[in-house]
Parts: sequence; C-alpha cells; structure tokens
Amino acid sequence: MFQQSDTALKPSQNDSSLLAFSSLLLGVFILSFAAIFTRIAENELSPSATVFNRYYIATVVLVPWQIIQLRINNSSEPNQVINLQDWAIFVLSSILGTCAIFLWASSLTQTSVANSNLLHNVTPIFAVLGGWLFLGQSFDYKFLLGMLLAIIGIFIISFGDFHSEVNSLYGDSLALLSAVFYALNYLVREKLRSKFSASTILLWTCLLSGCFTFLITLTTETQLFPNSWQTWLAVICLAVLCQIIGQGLLIHNLKQFSSAFVTLLMLTEPLLTALFAFIIFAEKLSPLNWVAFIVVLIGIYIAKLSISSAKVVE
Repeated sequence: MFQQSDTALKPSQNDSSLLAFSSLLLGVFILSFAAIFTRIAENELSPSATVFNRYYIATVVLVPWQIIQLRINNSSEPNQVINLQDWAIFVLSSILGTCAIFLWASSLTQTSVANSNLLHNVTPIFAVLGGWLFLGQSFDYKFLLGMLLAIIGIFIISFGDFHSEVNSLYGDSLALLSAVFYALNYLVREKLRSKFSASTILLWTCLLSGCFTFLITLTTETQLFPNSWQTWLAVICLAVLCQIIGQGLLIHNLKQFSSAFVTLLMLTEPLLTALFAFIIFAEKLSPLNWVAFIVVLIGIYIAKLSISSAKVVE
C-alpha cells in the first residue's frame, strides 16, 4: 500500500496534470451547488422523486449527445463494445450510486446534519483502502499525509456544529455506510473509465439509476414530477449542471487521477458551501473555520504533489 519512490513527472505530463486538476476543481465547484438545488426541489418533491428527476433528465440530455459522439467517432475509431461483464459493472456502479444517495438522505432524518456531514466526508479513507485491496494501487506517505490533514480540517469545520446531546447511532451508521458506497462507486467508475468515455459511463449509469429510483418512487410516493417552474428549474440544474457537467468532469479525470485523489478533492465542497454562505447570506466564519480551510487546502496540495494522486502514462 505504501510507496516510497516519488518519480518526477515529465513537463508535458505536468501541463496535462495541471489542466486536469483545474477541471477537477471546476467539477467540485459545480457539485457544491447540488445541496442548494436539492433543497429547493424538496420543497415540493420527496427525496426519491428529486433523485429520480435528476437521473431521468440527465439521461434525456445524454442520449442525443452520445449519438452525436458516436457519429463523429465512427470514422476515426471503432465503436466500444459493451460485453456482459461491462454491463455487470455498469449495473454495479448504478446500484452503489443509488444506495449512497439514499443512505445519505436517510441519515439526515436520523441524526444531526453535523454528524452526517462528518461521517459522509470520510469517503477518501474507504477509497484508499478499496484501491489498495481491489485495484492493487499504492500510496506513498506524502499522499497519506495530505489525506490525513484534509480530513482533520473537515473534522475541525464540523466540530463547532456538534451538539452536546447524544445523536442517533442508527443515523450515524447510515452516514458512514453512505461514505463506503460512495467510495466503492468511484472505484468501479475508475475501472469503467479505463475502457469507456465519461459520457458513456454517465449515460448508462444515469439510465440504470433512473430505473431503480423510478421503481422506488413509484411504490413509496404519489408525485413523480414537479408542478412549479421553480422546482423544474432546480431539478434541471441538478441534472445538467451537477450530474452531467460536475460528475462528468470528475469521471473524465479518473483517466489521469486515482479515485482516492478525486474523492479527496471533493473535501473542498464543505469549504465552498461555507464560503457561499459567508458571501451570499453573510454568515460569520470563526477563526477556527479559517484555520480549518487552510489545513484542508494544505492537505490537498501535499496530496497533489504525491505521485500517488496521478496515473503516470508511459
């Protein structure tokens, strides 16, 4: 699991790595708005209906885009054949992603937001363990130190929000389990990314996840679709901005960065949320918050310097 050598990347690789890192940051920035759009949609829809609309609208947008891509690439490269094993991996990714979202949503009804956020944000730990156990990945001490610093920073941010009363163990367990499913899903996506484009992965996982959430919503809820234009706008933004563009950028860069580093970078989401609240709602940030921000950013910077964060292409 540990790798002590730290080989320098070539200049051309450094340039592409910087571009990929910038697009990763853009993807995380876009995904930080997901909670806002979800909150708006849930004023009218249930969580399952909100997730269903997110998936099916994304599928509707991705289908013509995938057709155009296939026609463009037809003349230059052969079509990617999806065999039975690939279909099994697509189904697995869809199940893991759907479980992660519903466990996360359920934990918020059973425990405090602070506990749920904190436990859900330990995803990089499970991504590192999963990459080591299942994908044979190795991580040097620089990467592990950066991950540890970033997670400590998230603990500091969440510390001020904890209440003195004892929270529900059941809700905490759901939040922790959602982090496990989320990490496993990115490991599976990393496996898919070695063969398929990001748009192909998004299309089939959104389609399959949409089918799963449709069955769940149909059996538990009475309303599937929004009635007001505000809710329609919220779920469309969830689908196009967050699911297609945000998740698409993260999946696209799994070709160059490990799933462990991608999930680690997503620890900046709580920072962005806090900064948005500071700018938009004038919410005060304590000196402890600013210290936590610096610790998280230093941790991510150290992890980025590690060779373990990137996949070196010969």
